[in-house]
Amino acid sequence: MSKHLRGVKPAIGKDAEALTKAPPAPAYLTSHAKAEWRRVLPLLVARGVITKADLAGVEAYCVAAGAARQIGEAMALAGGLPDLRLGGLQIRYMQAARQFAAEYGLTPTSRARMAAGGDADDDTSPNPLAI
Repeated sequence: MSKHLRGVKPAIGKDAEALTKAPPAPAYLTSHAKAEWRRVLPLLVARGVITKADLAGVEAYCVAAGAARQIGEAMALAGGLPDLRLGGLQIRYMQAARQFAAEYGLTPTSRARMAAGGDADDDTSPNPLAI
């Protein structure tokens, strides 16, 4: 069975149309989201994996990460008491940010997948169940 049929994501590689310079953060982003943009976009541009078409996804990642941080600060200012509605919202933003981060190689696992590059397809190995 091919790796691609098992749900394994293909390795991320440099894109031929990759950006060479990080664009400024969109004006409407919150301060937390802008800080995240300034933190991750130079890394992604240096790796050569971000094109103009990917900027909306990176923007969504920054919005989610910034919102999660903003909610955390709001709960801390309220005395650190758990607000179940805000806590649930923060968890959803964190999950969305984690999923976007994995798409762009911002997690340890996705960076390892990038470094692995193009592994050989496992269909070439002998099948131990063959008769």
